[in-house]
Amino acid sequence: MNITKKDIDKLNAVLTVEVSKEDYSDNVEKVLKNYRKTANIPGFRKGHIPMGMVKKQYGKAVLVEEVNKVLQDALQKYLTEEKLDVLGNPLPKNESEIDWDAEDYKFEFELGLAPQFDVDVKGKEIVHYKIVADDKMLDNQVKTIRKQYGKLISKNEVEKGDEITGTFTSTEKEIEKKSTFSTEDIKGKKQLDALIGAKVGDTVTLKTKGMFADDHDNQKHLGVDHDDAHGLDIEVSLKIEEVNQREMAELNQELFDKLFGEGKVTSEDELKAKIKEDAEGQFAQQSDQKLLNDVVESLIENTKFDLPKEFLQRWIAMTGEKRLSEEEAKAEYERSEKGLRYQLIEGKLRAENNLQVTFDELKDHSKNMIKAQMAQFGQTNPTDEEVESITARILSNREEVERLSEQLNTAKLLDFFKENAKLKVKEITFDKFIKEAYA
Repeated sequence: MNITKKDIDKLNAVLTVEVSKEDYSDNVEKVLKNYRKTANIPGFRKGHIPMGMVKKQYGKAVLVEEVNKVLQDALQKYLTEEKLDVLGNPLPKNESEIDWDAEDYKFEFELGLAPQFDVDVKGKEIVHYKIVADDKMLDNQVKTIRKQYGKLISKNEVEKGDEITGTFTSTEKEIEKKSTFSTEDIKGKKQLDALIGAKVGDTVTLKTKGMFADDHDNQKHLGVDHDDAHGLDIEVSLKIEEVNQREMAELNQELFDKLFGEGKVTSEDELKAKIKEDAEGQFAQQSDQKLLNDVVESLIENTKFDLPKEFLQRWIAMTGEKRLSEEEAKAEYERSEKGLRYQLIEGKLRAENNLQVTFDELKDHSKNMIKAQMAQFGQTNPTDEEVESITARILSNREEVERLSEQLNTAKLLDFFKENAKLKVKEITFDKFIKEAYA
């Protein structure tokens, strides 16, 4: 067997594979002999079928299959030994021209070659948000906690700050939904005026447009789907079934112990400090995700290289579940080009900076995750045998291994960007972060 490569340009090449009779004949003969032993042909006993008849009936199909086997093996071996970095898979170029009645064959394959390029993570400056919990947020969280752990006092008439339980109905949208909400959730002045002074047993007609401070509350309280929730503009009837005033819990040691355990928090200042710590820990995850997204977008935009576009479009057209037209393949390529570019960039970064996840790292990550989960359920000192046993079970699950590997890969890449990218730290409150980062 002989394989030669002809470069068309830096991104495209053609492989020519010459297969001679000696490369496949022994395999074909072996398969046909086995067919002779096992085939069922009317008029002949199993194992006594003339070889000529076996060759006539099965010879061409076996020949094609065995030639393709040695061909694929040779291709993979060549690509590996020559260390060719190809995109997609080799595409047959002269498949329809093969004369299977001959003894020697010449196959041609198109190759799409990965481009050569450099990645500069220190290029464009990226904002790294440090999200802080401000006094307003802390005060609101304390208020929410006090409400949550406070007492409900039953009433007959609605006043500001009360909680209302009732059933919303509408024939137009087929709504019949029981819900509980606070008058503080109501944004519309007309709707609030209609509720204030209403009594248990009353039915109040309300316009939904602008009723709640957040349109998503239409989904929550009225039971409409997500698309209908935005800009919903109908009339609904509310049959009031309960009115309750929530008496806020006192900020005392009993409440602190209920929230965090005995003696861990002893004052309102310590409560706010704990809320701030927990909130900013969660904010850090959102900030990290934003940073990762921004660095990725910047790298895609600023790392310039060409791709074998026409080859990839042909590859997309030929290798899916169904063959695509030229227009469909072009559209699919345009949808996936950005992702492909980042795959190449990320692969280069990982290879050049040793960012691959090792099995030992995966195992340690699994152990730490298990210990953290066990601690949540009060088991703070598990034995090594328990942890090892659970770890082994997790690592025997392929889907779980893939999920954990993805987590570790992302964490490694994020740490690399934090250490090497040109970052500008910007301190910001959560509300301002949402407006600025996702406007």
